Amino acid sequence: MKHFLTLKDFTKEQLEEILHLAIQIKKETKEKIYKPYLPMQTLGMIFEKSSTRTRVSFETGIYQLGGVGLFLSANDIQLGRGEPIKDTARVISRMVDMVMIRNNSQKELEEFASHSKVPVINGLTDLFHPVQLMADYMTIMEYGLDKNLKVAYIGDGNNITHSWLMLASIMGFDLSVATPKGYEVDSKILADALNMAKKSGATIITTNDPKTAAKDATIVTSDTWVSMGQEEEKSKRIKEFEGFIVDAKLMKLASSKAKYLHCLPAYRGYEVSEEIFEKHSDIIFDEAENRLHAQKAIMVWLDQQR
Repeated sequence: MKHFLTLKDFTKEQLEEILHLAIQIKKETKEKIYKPYLPMQTLGMIFEKSSTRTRVSFETGIYQLGGVGLFLSANDIQLGRGEPIKDTARVISRMVDMVMIRNNSQKELEEFASHSKVPVINGLTDLFHPVQLMADYMTIMEYGLDKNLKVAYIGDGNNITHSWLMLASIMGFDLSVATPKGYEVDSKILADALNMAKKSGATIITTNDPKTAAKDATIVTSDTWVSMGQEEEKSKRIKEFEGFIVDAKLMKLASSKAKYLHCLPAYRGYEVSEEIFEKHSDIIFDEAENRLHAQKAIMVWLDQQR
């Protein structure tokens, strides 16, 4: 059974196959051609953490593929509380054709998948957000920036950053990650990425200096400084992330053709300035839309592997 839990589980060729399928499905969608790739199939969507983009994109996506989405919130299902995760997985996977989980724990996600009879997709965990990175790279491809790609990630060493590390180490592009001291990426995930990069030819650099990371980048990207569940740390984080805003001054260090990406929601004046966000809003909202098409391709591809 093939799942979509982390990009590390895939080869470059497999990711490219999914991405080209996403571009094809997007073209069909724009032409109002809705092929029933997954007729009458049910996607169980388990949300321990709420999300605008994840719910809308998966629910719309499975519908456009000819199936139906079943939304299960934290109030509807208590994953790992009351009933063992393995039992929940064995029950739900007998009733649906595919499962998407957005929760707090990569470990719990992997436990669920290990007992599931159907493919499981990671909609976000504490460690990774692979579906977001598929949308990001799809957008990069559409804008013709995937050749000689150099990405600069500015901000927190979080699940988005970890997924950038995985993507770069598989696809073979250059990645510079700048985080404040004390907010670095997970050391084990970094070690895995550096080891994988030896095969792909990727160059991965980590630093505490955003200017170093941004130099000559073709893509500059960032994420919110205060993720869901970190609200109590807001004032502390804002202070410690000072100097990590992506503004016009920082973007001048990047390539003259550089684009800015953001996975949203974006907080202007913190991780990105209003000026830079609006200047690059076209690609940012193309990126947001591509969650829909990339995830449809992931679902179709997983179904084809059975």
